[in-house]
Amino acid sequence: MIYLSGLSVALALTLVPSCTQALKDGECEVCVGFLERFYQTLQDNDVKFDSDSIEKALLKSCKEAKGKENRFCYYIGATSDAATKIVNEVSKPMSYHVPVEKICEKLKKKDSQICELKYDKQVDLSSVDLKKLKVKDLKKILEEWGESCKGCVEKSDFIRKINELMPKYAPNAAKARTDL
Repeated sequence: MIYLSGLSVALALTLVPSCTQALKDGECEVCVGFLERFYQTLQDNDVKFDSDSIEKALLKSCKEAKGKENRFCYYIGATSDAATKIVNEVSKPMSYHVPVEKICEKLKKKDSQICELKYDKQVDLSSVDLKKLKVKDLKKILEEWGESCKGCVEKSDFIRKINELMPKYAPNAAKARTDL
């Protein structure tokens, strides 16, 4: 009888899905993308792989992060205004060369918002009709370039500013637009 109940428990455990599921494709894209680039820079710069050195390098990288990556840094506590601090959940496993996907899985368990971050879709400036974009999207293009449009009121003002700056920030797109 005891043998039978042990067998039924074992059978039930094999049929119940495990709580530790691997990340699906496209899930945690900001976490995975940022940490993969960060890990590569650690290797390229020959940073010592101990928890303290990695944490210092992570804090430095997060100071330069913008957009969704800055939001990711905020969630793990690597920005000065963050309320929580779970940077060690990144630095410690990374010091043991744990794959980035596994680190993001653990972070997802701590804070599900981390895996909800998605990169914005990039606009193909070489083929898009700027007149059909919303002003919000035009502002976002300028913001990604680190530029602003002071005195811009009309949509045409933003389009003119983007066309002026395109050779500097997107030279291939500017060349493709003049070839049309």
